[in-house]
Amino acid sequence: LTMGAAGLLAAVTYDQAASSEEGREGVRTALIGEIQTQSEVTDDLAAELESLRGQTADAGEAALAASAEGQRAIDDLDAAEQAAGLVAVTGPGLLVTLANAEADADADPVGGAEEDTRGRVQDGDLQLVVNALWAAGAEAVAINGQRLGPTTAIRFAGEAVLVDFRPVANPYEINAIGDPDELRSRFLASPEVNALAVISESFGLRFEFAQEDELSVPAGGVPELRSAVPSAGRPAEAAATGTGG
Repeated sequence: LTMGAAGLLAAVTYDQAASSEEGREGVRTALIGEIQTQSEVTDDLAAELESLRGQTADAGEAALAASAEGQRAIDDLDAAEQAAGLVAVTGPGLLVTLANAEADADADPVGGAEEDTRGRVQDGDLQLVVNALWAAGAEAVAINGQRLGPTTAIRFAGEAVLVDFRPVANPYEINAIGDPDELRSRFLASPEVNALAVISESFGLRFEFAQEDELSVPAGGVPELRSAVPSAGRPAEAAATGTGG
């Protein structure tokens, strides 16, 4: 009787745990669906913003191009936008892929232990790869189509990786524009990259790279202006009054 009661208690406990797990999975699925919906809305607004930004830029360039001084201003602005990641870039480069380890089919779905994150790509892994690519000479970088600029943050929030506060999903494809041969040799020479390769192999992560003849990196968002100082070439009266372009 004692053995039977113990078995019944274990069965009931397992069933309750399974029901609780199903409830959590339902909530998680609903949240993922909401995130995807809001991401689509954000994408539509971003596309509209990009269109309006293009119209404004065309109008500004048309007005400036009427004079030699205006043309110099256009050239300076183009260089600044390139450095800030505000224009799309296409060209050869290196494609790096990071992906979570394959799920263990024998894992207990009701286990009460904390989820093991060692088989998942972390924000620090992506930061390491991106920093190594910049150091290797990359001219422009994007993760799953999200352009990285001077102020872009890569963070881990719950189970999602956020790039510039927007979620990106596994697998993570990192496009880096630049000379493919130089990028590859300098990227692989990085001690941090070699350490990540060892860790990836140990925990079953997918860590691959390939030289590509043509990659595309979209334009990034406009960074928030927090402070500004007059340039050295501005007229004294404009700098003193705070007027001028």
